[in-house]
Amino acid sequence: MTLKTTLIKNANIVNEGEIFNGDILIEGEYIKQISKSISAKSADVHVFDAEGKYLLPGVIDDQVHFREPGLTHKANIETESKAAIAGGITSFIEMPNTNPQTTTIEKLEEKFDIASKTSSANYSFMFGGTNDNLDEILKVDAKNVAALKLFLGSSTGNMLVDNPEVLENIFSKTNLLIAVHCEDEGTIKANFETYLEKYGDDIPIKYHPEIRSEEACYLSSSKAIELAKKTGARLHVFHLSTGKETNLFDNSIPLKDKKITAEVCIHHLWFTDKDYDEKGTFIKWNPAVKTKADKAQLWEALLDDRIDVIATDHAPHTIEEKENVYTKAPSGGPLVQHALPAMLEMFHNNKISLEKIVEKMCHNPAILFQVEKRGFIKEGYFADLVLVDLNNPWTVKKDNILYKCGWSPFEGTTFKSRITHTFVNGSLSYKNFKFYSVNAAKRLTFNR
Repeated sequence: MTLKTTLIKNANIVNEGEIFNGDILIEGEYIKQISKSISAKSADVHVFDAEGKYLLPGVIDDQVHFREPGLTHKANIETESKAAIAGGITSFIEMPNTNPQTTTIEKLEEKFDIASKTSSANYSFMFGGTNDNLDEILKVDAKNVAALKLFLGSSTGNMLVDNPEVLENIFSKTNLLIAVHCEDEGTIKANFETYLEKYGDDIPIKYHPEIRSEEACYLSSSKAIELAKKTGARLHVFHLSTGKETNLFDNSIPLKDKKITAEVCIHHLWFTDKDYDEKGTFIKWNPAVKTKADKAQLWEALLDDRIDVIATDHAPHTIEEKENVYTKAPSGGPLVQHALPAMLEMFHNNKISLEKIVEKMCHNPAILFQVEKRGFIKEGYFADLVLVDLNNPWTVKKDNILYKCGWSPFEGTTFKSRITHTFVNGSLSYKNFKFYSVNAAKRLTFNR
């Protein structure tokens, strides 16, 4: 259903801290005009009446694991990018802990090739750092790749970088933005051994946040920040999970001028350790979901701009894998389809404004990663757009979950808001649980 010219009428447009009623004319892949009223000049213009609906820029998710290549029994780029556009995410940045890992230019290009053929959403990838691939890191062109990903604590795929000399070398020499998973390995191992001795493999899931503790997170985050300050590296700290860590970040300067930035994920804003009893390993993430007090402090830091971005860390595993005992159940869960609806639910609960949701999920990832012509509703920008009905409740059920793994930590949750239409580069790619195979997705480019 690729259309040369599309006119969206009567939308409540949410952009750059404002909500205003207006029309948007899309020509080809781009937003041609934004105005109070635009009339269709010919019968060929496809008109959408968005009366009563809200028009948002497409969400840019800076942290997903789509499991391709090598782990495609869990997910692949085709299935998860479809779930993403159904959730209003029009661009994603995918992580390097696939199999094989994305730690050479050759493996990186193979991923770009897969995405160019199968992705429904715009795409980029992070290059993976290891203890011994500095030469390869230095070959990466910052204009072509979103960032460098370093695991400072081991997680799925074990790409742990734990040699201090190597770390300092990477931080000193790369001109890439460095995105980090921060948990201190020594602390986690010591905690784990204590609980393993007491319980064996079947450690009660409620101890997950004590094994992957506040101390483990803070120790690692603070060290990474110290190293970034020492070397002048551009650092982005992924998925904060503790209140204590939020005090490491600054809100006194605009995002575009920050050298050290942070994000929070949907699950750390929604769940607490009290949910382990009901959800079990289905909310086992690294870093762990922690206390109600941590959640409250994460919200505070998000709203006062110490935290810059909301992401998903979408990381699917099969139900069979997740139903294992603690030591064998992998960490991570699927989130791209339900992230924006979850945040819109928080808007209904008076936790956050629509303008702030758009800032943290659309504008700020674009600014932070210097994504070209996306993340805003502006003339001349790509028409990545999402229409939302704020009063159209639906319940997450097995038959409407689009992830390949077939489950969601939100199963049984009723959301008040529904994503009705998603446009990717000017093409209607999704409408009310129906997909259009328009192959509109493009590789993200960076203004660096």
